Amino acid sequence: MKNFALIGASGYIAPRHMQAIKETNNNLVAALDKFDSVGVIDSYFPNAAFFTEFERFDRELSKLKHEKGTQMDYVSICTPNYLHDSHIRFALNQGADAICEKPLVLNPWSVDSLKTIEKETGKKIYNILQLRVHESIIALKKKIDEGPKDKVYDVDLTYLTSRGSWYYTSWKGNEDKSGGIATNIGVHFYDMLSWIFGGVKANITHVYSHDRASGYLELDRARVRWFLSINDEVLPKEVVEKGQRTYRSITVDGEELEFSGGFTDLHTSSYKEILKGNGYGIEDARQAIEIVYNIRNATPIGLKGDYHPYAKKPLSIHPFRRK
Repeated sequence: MKNFALIGASGYIAPRHMQAIKETNNNLVAALDKFDSVGVIDSYFPNAAFFTEFERFDRELSKLKHEKGTQMDYVSICTPNYLHDSHIRFALNQGADAICEKPLVLNPWSVDSLKTIEKETGKKIYNILQLRVHESIIALKKKIDEGPKDKVYDVDLTYLTSRGSWYYTSWKGNEDKSGGIATNIGVHFYDMLSWIFGGVKANITHVYSHDRASGYLELDRARVRWFLSINDEVLPKEVVEKGQRTYRSITVDGEELEFSGGFTDLHTSSYKEILKGNGYGIEDARQAIEIVYNIRNATPIGLKGDYHPYAKKPLSIHPFRRK
């Protein structure tokens, strides 16, 4: 049984980590979050110590280590994107391996910096790249790997996940903290696509605003038109009529990839691989981090070239600027 600490216990994704720790028969010793709405812990580890102040959390881990001989084996990190770098460093300096939500970091140069810390401490940094353990995605990769080596596929990615006005008040609406739309809701898709189709040959941004982003990504073995949005106004009519607020579609040479289900246990699957020493590390995360960094720092070229059809949808005014 391994000992875990968790940072970011009140966040949306934290329960999946708690579930993964429990289902792999390990123990959550301590958790931290500045918000105290963390009753969900009772469903998994009611005896875990909980702190709202980093200093007391740090003190607890130090006391456990030096006074009781209880060392944290892993620190799971579920905090806002801009804090990942700092919390990963904390984990490694505690003598623990880090398991961090995506994106691992916001900027490519931070990847090299973390590699240095990893080397200095002898500890490992793992990134949750859950689409790589999804059965449908694994099957697609196998199909591509076993297909003609010179074939270049045409891929359309559409991901619409509606968010209300709260999004813009939260850290997620602050690009300095979240990395913006492409980073916050799209990084795992870029990781999945580059994992399957190879390295980046071209990365063009057509549209980029507070609520959507669209572009063209050319990989070694794919031409990808992509569109991401958090605005429910861009949802297809048939989705709205069903009362749904999310739409996800990936087509490969016009054929729809079916992966609407199978998401509930991906974190547990990821943890199982990490515990066996097979988790995804720093280098695995690098290419997607570079892709999203270049997207948010690009100058959009508008509707030119091979763009996603949804890119033509009328732009919206930021909800805080509406009269």
